[in-house]
Amino acid sequence: MKKYIIALFAILTLAVSCKDFLVEDPVMSQSTELTLSDYNGLNKSVAGAYSPLASSAWYGAFFVLDAEMRAGNAMIPINTNFQSGRMSVPYHMTYEPSSTSGLWGTAYFVISACNNVISAIDTEGENMTTSSVTTADLNNLKAEALALRAFAHFDLLRLYSHLDGSNSEYGVCVITEPQSPADMPARATVEETYAQVIKDLLDAEGLMSDSYQRTGVTDPKATFNKLAIQALLARVYCYHKEWSRAAEYASKVINSGKFQLWTKEEYPSVWGKEIAGNGGEVIFEVYGKQTNSYDAWWEGPSHMTNPLGYADCAATDQLVDLFEDGDVRGTTGVRGDASNPRDDGKVMFCTDQNEVSGGQLWTMKYYGKGDGNATSTPDFNNTIVLRLSEMYLIRAEAAVNGAGSTALADLNAIRSNRGASPLTSAGKADVALERRLELNFEGHLWFDLDRTGGSVSYSDANVTRNIPAGDKFWALPIPKSQVDINENLKQNPGYGE
Repeated sequence: MKKYIIALFAILTLAVSCKDFLVEDPVMSQSTELTLSDYNGLNKSVAGAYSPLASSAWYGAFFVLDAEMRAGNAMIPINTNFQSGRMSVPYHMTYEPSSTSGLWGTAYFVISACNNVISAIDTEGENMTTSSVTTADLNNLKAEALALRAFAHFDLLRLYSHLDGSNSEYGVCVITEPQSPADMPARATVEETYAQVIKDLLDAEGLMSDSYQRTGVTDPKATFNKLAIQALLARVYCYHKEWSRAAEYASKVINSGKFQLWTKEEYPSVWGKEIAGNGGEVIFEVYGKQTNSYDAWWEGPSHMTNPLGYADCAATDQLVDLFEDGDVRGTTGVRGDASNPRDDGKVMFCTDQNEVSGGQLWTMKYYGKGDGNATSTPDFNNTIVLRLSEMYLIRAEAAVNGAGSTALADLNAIRSNRGASPLTSAGKADVALERRLELNFEGHLWFDLDRTGGSVSYSDANVTRNIPAGDKFWALPIPKSQVDINENLKQNPGYGE
């Protein structure tokens, strides 16, 4: 049992941090070994492992918003006095090992927790079954841990590695066993990282019961079930250019009948809900709540994209001008004043009430769940990670790359539910544009450009940004603190050793 309790402190911290996420508080009076020696302890440890996804370095804010800033969908307001300076690095592209994303440590924290749970089940699982705990119950827990481990490795790969085939030896550290503090893992290749992510997800899919859904949580959409695993597989296969498999898994989710495309009338009102859109398109989301100690609070997306909050992350004209008249995704209006900061889901981009930010437009995908007042306490918002429209877009992309013939129908299925005119043909450029329109401010464009060998060309009154394909910035620097303590960890090219 000793081999899987090395990083137990990480698991205990994770479990304690999600008081509002679990209906029942974790029991912390157990001994160290007991915490991972029975089903209840394992179950609470897996539930707690979701909590850091809401941290500021991940889906709590900057993994998503920084990507939008780098890609040209988002900007610091032209009136530079009207923001806090928190997004200066992605806006000015001044990334260095001492000034970069903190996802590295946060994601490996989750991976460590998952590895301890997986190891406990593998070594002691036979001794954990009882009259009320079956092998299937343990398999479902292991599947969740495998899915979370794959999810964390994949996001690390997206952020810190080149996805276009260049510098392919610089993947991330693939860690699948409990680690000792003395361990100094080296980076795997990009291909080796993909292989482990896919293996974990396929293993999770095979282990998890079709009907399994975690109970005892506030938001079931914020935990992995089999369809969420299959949706993540569709995305990973798309990134890996396994087009037939991408189309296959996207179709599994689409054809499940469990999700529905939001209509033009629904679309503006589904954001900023306790469970976004009461389900609808949402396959997997990260739950935002004040009582999760990992929550980004003032740095959360509903505060960072609000002119009544920190107001660091506005929409660019380059993005908003892409929408045709009648497309609900590009509708504009005026945000409520301080006494009523929520727009109540009428439009998708807003100016502030008194235009103190100079008429700047702000996304309404994070207008908040009404948990706070934007002028005194931060509001909170869930962050949608996987949804049905992306599955249609993945299948369309697979089709234009030779895997099927549904691209035009899939793109028009989305457009007809957004008030956009139908397309008469569909090629790679059409898919790329539709992804930008549909998934704006959800953290996709930067990674889409990276994996397809694209570039960024963007200018406003404050910056001119030209990032060609293959530039060092497509793989962000690993934090200096991590490289300093691990002699086997190589820094990304272009950032020094």
